[in-house]
Amino acid sequence: MREAGYGLLLAIQFLTRLPVPVACPWTPATSRWALRCYPLVGLLLGAILASIGALLQSVLPTPMLALLLLSLWVALSGGLHLDGLMDVADALGSNAPLERRWEIMKDPQVGSFGILALVFLLAWKVTLLWTLLEAGVSLVVLVVVPALGRLGGVALLLLAPCARREGLAWAWRQHLQRRDLAFSLVPLAAVFWLLPGGLFLASGLAALLLGCLLLFLLGYGLLMSRAFGGINGDIVGAAIEAAELWLLLIVWVWWVSG
Repeated sequence: MREAGYGLLLAIQFLTRLPVPVACPWTPATSRWALRCYPLVGLLLGAILASIGALLQSVLPTPMLALLLLSLWVALSGGLHLDGLMDVADALGSNAPLERRWEIMKDPQVGSFGILALVFLLAWKVTLLWTLLEAGVSLVVLVVVPALGRLGGVALLLLAPCARREGLAWAWRQHLQRRDLAFSLVPLAAVFWLLPGGLFLASGLAALLLGCLLLFLLGYGLLMSRAFGGINGDIVGAAIEAAELWLLLIVWVWWVSG
């Protein structure tokens, strides 16, 4: 169980800005457990957001609350995945040959396509948060969406080929097995069952979100394989951000469709 504990702490250290005052060893076992804990870390982030939302929902106007929640969402993750999103957007927008796209992705400077991608993603996220809050959708959505986004990251690492044998994606992939994806589903399944009245399962929203996440990963993985020959850490980070936006949109469609 020590490896599992270290793995959870490694996942928190890597995916968030939450303080972890413990030196965690990086071993095949701890890195495998860290990947299994990705959705659990998403649940933790989502629980923080939902708790703050519940405390301030009757205090702040809806637009301010939506902006505050998005600001905390970005701050808690340290903008880690947004950086990957901008790098991928710059590389895709360049229409350059493959090797040049890889050079652009590694360039620490942000180009116009990266800025546009960041602005539009954040604008859509805050608009959807505002709309869902105003419609009275349960704050439980804020718990589930970050967790499913990080589950998508684990699935992408497992199912999509790494473009190059270097970098974070390759390092994480070395010890990842199919059973690890099943392990990462356990905390999500528990949350779906334990939500008040089991309504999240009874409504069919859980199955809808999982199905839509799978469709997104298939399309995204195919696009990245064609554009870059596989995935890397930036591409996985961009997938998490895009998956969160996609799932918020699906929740809104589900809500307005009754």
